[in-house]
Amino acid sequence: MKTVLEVLNATKDYFAKHGVESPRLNAEHLMAHALGKKRLDLYLEFDRPLGERELEPLREQVRRRAAGVPLQHLLGTVEFHGREFLTDARALIPRPETELLMELVLREPLPANPRVLDVGTGSGVIALTLAAELPEAIVEAVDISPEALSLARENAERLSLSERVRFFEGNLLSGVEGAYDLIVANLPYIAAEEIASLSREVRHDPRLALDGGAVGCEIIERLIGQIREENRLRGLLAMEIGHDQSERLAAELARQNYRDIRPVADYQGALRFLFATYG
Repeated sequence: MKTVLEVLNATKDYFAKHGVESPRLNAEHLMAHALGKKRLDLYLEFDRPLGERELEPLREQVRRRAAGVPLQHLLGTVEFHGREFLTDARALIPRPETELLMELVLREPLPANPRVLDVGTGSGVIALTLAAELPEAIVEAVDISPEALSLARENAERLSLSERVRFFEGNLLSGVEGAYDLIVANLPYIAAEEIASLSREVRHDPRLALDGGAVGCEIIERLIGQIREENRLRGLLAMEIGHDQSERLAAELARQNYRDIRPVADYQGALRFLFATYG
């Protein structure tokens, strides 16, 4: 009978052989999940023997992870800005860059009782984080995918925020009405021809959440134009964009008479975010 440490080491080696990044960390997460423990608890149980009843479900999870299924899908949850969200193949897995976007947005001055919109909400992490952190805000969220919206609503229920966020199905602003003090958008920004070259884990995300058009900027540019044409913003627009799209999108914002245009870098120094005001 193998111990926890022996199984961890064997799993780590198996993951490394199959090209899984951070193989030891992935092994620890999957074992902790299978045993119903916290990951750090494993360090206190290295000598514990594992029976077949415990190993059988772990083997299936290990096989799927080695085949490229994202760790977050196997665990079923992801931590985002200090809260635990459900995550699965219905929507994009939240990334650390989007957590940074939330930190940046929450530093911005907003009016009392701001009206806030999350465009392309996916699993709802942006809208629900803003609702939790801004208790006086009126928060709405829109997505073109009914599957993503079903996941977002489950997350709202899980976090007891169902009464705080209204979800709408629509293409960009087509499902919502009126003007907002803050619009946040993490829209698809990958060029269509680049999707096939993405990591196998990222390719498990819905293509609808990745494909930004031939160049990658088209959906974001449509939103920029729609906001102006329909007079939907009376304050701040905050967007997550591709690492090489800042110059093009900043020029488009300027062309459409937005003001206070600010590219902001992510943790790696790439200009990953774009802020502007209008109205």
